[in-house]
Amino acid sequence: MCLAVPGKVLESREVGPNRIAKVGFGGVTRQVYLDFVPEAEVGDYVLVHVGFAIGKIDEEEARRTYELLEEMGAILEADEDAEGAQA
Repeated sequence: MCLAVPGKVLESREVGPNRIAKVGFGGVTRQVYLDFVPEAEVGDYVLVHVGFAIGKIDEEEARRTYELLEEMGAILEADEDAEGAQA
């Protein structure tokens, strides 16, 4: 199973034959290759998997995905707390 996380393109530049972007993920920024999504521009949201943007999504879809990831994190934290209480 693979997971792609949405991020917002903050800036981009050409580096040799590649297009590289600085992408923000809720306060964390990473370098991402835009080679598979050449139409992505600053301000767009992209799905990122292992350092490569693999598709564009709209802002609403990115927001919904962030909400789901937060819910998953809360569920995992609750599970970990419950396991710790049983030990």
